[in-house]
Amino acid sequence: MSGQSPFRVARVYLRVSTDRQDLDRQERIIEDARAAGYYVAGVYREKASGARADRPELLRMIADLQPGEVVIAEKIDRISRLPLPEAEQLVSSIRAKGARLAVPGVVDLSELSADASGVAKIVLESVQDMLLKLALQMARDDYEDRRERQRQGIEKAKREGRYIGRRKDSRRHQQVIVLRQAGHSIAATARITGYSPAHVKRIWAAYRELS
Repeated sequence: MSGQSPFRVARVYLRVSTDRQDLDRQERIIEDARAAGYYVAGVYREKASGARADRPELLRMIADLQPGEVVIAEKIDRISRLPLPEAEQLVSSIRAKGARLAVPGVVDLSELSADASGVAKIVLESVQDMLLKLALQMARDDYEDRRERQRQGIEKAKREGRYIGRRKDSRRHQQVIVLRQAGHSIAATARITGYSPAHVKRIWAAYRELS
């Protein structure tokens, strides 16, 4: 019917890096999306590093995407802190589903591009790709800067005899061992405990070495 606003569907992705952080601050995005006229088809909450491409909730969201839908996140670094080639591959997998990103700090020219043709369309699409690439690279640079500052801080603490390392979560480590002993796979154990598969492998390998 003419005069009606188009029906817009969004999927909201919320992410923090560790179990010690919470997602409360990002929850407002859901209501903001609804207030902007979106129907929120799904909310995907994740506690995992943005430098990992194998995040279960991210992959589930991409699998759920339908043509014309929009992926909403607080910032581009919630979607990716991957190296640029991998980050671009991730974005391509979203676009391949016929969806697009709607993230603060990344100018969205998709509607203008859709209405344009010829040279104007090519220019708009090129500018959009350039802006997105810049945002993805900045997210990665910030991640690497943080890692470098952390490394320098640890080295300084070691030199001064103040470094005690990260405390182990004994209860979760024991849970990993019990699950693996019960026959759960690495992937299943990771999902249940919230650890990455690589972390589960390290815990299990250390246990087997001592047993």
